[in-house]
Amino acid sequence: MELLGDLYKPSLALLTDLYELTMAYGYWKTGLHERRAAFHLFFRENPFRGGFAVACGLASVVDYLERLRFDEADVDYLAGLRGGDGTPLFDRAFLDALASMRFACDVDAVPEGTVVFPHEPLVRVVGPLIQSQIVETALLNLVNFQTLIATKAARIVAAARGDPVFDFGLRRAQGIDGGLSASRAAYVGGCAGTSNVLAGRLYGIPVKGTHAHSWIMCFDDEPQAFQAYAEAMPNNCVFLVDTYDSIQGVKNAVEAGRRLRERGHRMIGIRLDSGELGPLSVEARRILDEAGFSDAIIFASNDLDEHRIARLKQQGAAVGVWGVGTRLVTAFDDPALGGVYKLTAVENDEGRWQDRLKISEETIKTSIPGILQVRRFFEGGRAAGDVLYDRRDGIQGDCTAIDRVDPARRSTFGSSAESTDLLVPVLRRGKRVAAIASLDAARERAREQLAQVASAFKRLDEPERYPVGLDERLHDRRARMIEEERGPKP
Repeated sequence: MELLGDLYKPSLALLTDLYELTMAYGYWKTGLHERRAAFHLFFRENPFRGGFAVACGLASVVDYLERLRFDEADVDYLAGLRGGDGTPLFDRAFLDALASMRFACDVDAVPEGTVVFPHEPLVRVVGPLIQSQIVETALLNLVNFQTLIATKAARIVAAARGDPVFDFGLRRAQGIDGGLSASRAAYVGGCAGTSNVLAGRLYGIPVKGTHAHSWIMCFDDEPQAFQAYAEAMPNNCVFLVDTYDSIQGVKNAVEAGRRLRERGHRMIGIRLDSGELGPLSVEARRILDEAGFSDAIIFASNDLDEHRIARLKQQGAAVGVWGVGTRLVTAFDDPALGGVYKLTAVENDEGRWQDRLKISEETIKTSIPGILQVRRFFEGGRAAGDVLYDRRDGIQGDCTAIDRVDPARRSTFGSSAESTDLLVPVLRRGKRVAAIASLDAARERAREQLAQVASAFKRLDEPERYPVGLDERLHDRRARMIEEERGPKP
């Protein structure tokens, strides 16, 4: 299913910042537009002060790139833009070139659900400079947010220790697309389902939901409301018990459950949405068990996140299913991934690649040159460390990985060590060369990948830093380029 096309008009070419187009125009005017360039999309710091991220959004990226067209309405709009002197911003010949452009770059990416770390490319785009530049903003938009939410979901699911977690955040999401993208990414990150019905239809995510407080308040009292709901939907009874008094609400749910049972149906459970969820859930569990409803599930909601769920688990809360809304779909405590898209190499007039490097006074912002690949090494089935290398060099024999910030921090992996390269071919000259994993497959990949990462790197608070380094040749080449750019010290 081509989901972007289902949701929006066929052309999303203007989903970009204006400076992408002004640079594209400049490349065209100077004759550089067909020169090949290499760009890499990556992030510099793990979100949520955590130890990892879960890559997400690739399916949307591929859909966007395959559809990339400047249609007549797009061109007409751009023709109406004016510069500071009141004349057209773009020549008509350039706009005609945009109208005839078809995406023809090579794209390699880590599959959705891959566990990734700072400075590792999630997407590599190699192709005509004008094209590889224009797609920057859209790729960052599609990858940054979904990776952020998939990571948040993975942390919440880890805190729940095997209990199902559901995304209940649509009403607090950042607009329609924010809600849909969040539901999709949360599922990749490990959520069991969503309350978002449109996401359920578009993506095939399981949907869950029963009733709200307004249902209870429409009736004269809570028992009447529970009974009416049980009669209306006997196969979907999770009773929200905290409208007036949570403990009395549990007792009223028990009575409704007994009547359901007499009719050959089952009360699925109750939901707590306020109060001290730990002690309330324990008391609710006691009431349900003593009444013969030991199979009834206690659902909990109310501004939950990984930290609150972890505390409730430590307190012995008797919750079986967690509904997480605002703090999941808005990535409440870290609202942006901070991914970037940097030029790392460009062909010269002779068709030979020349590395490019961004220098910054902030060490973290000094880029890595080359046409990059990431190799993950394993020891005993566990991820032991990642190495960034230039695909033109490859890796032969033993590999020494050097930390990009602290050269004294090194890891060595033998030539016989188990390993895999993370970036895989997706598009060649704009044509798809590999199937994109289904959403369920991406979710399973995330689960498997997280199991391969030691718990020390996944702690919610103060995790250890997973080893990521540069191949020795890449490190040395980068160091020389930095030294040359900065010049001799006075």
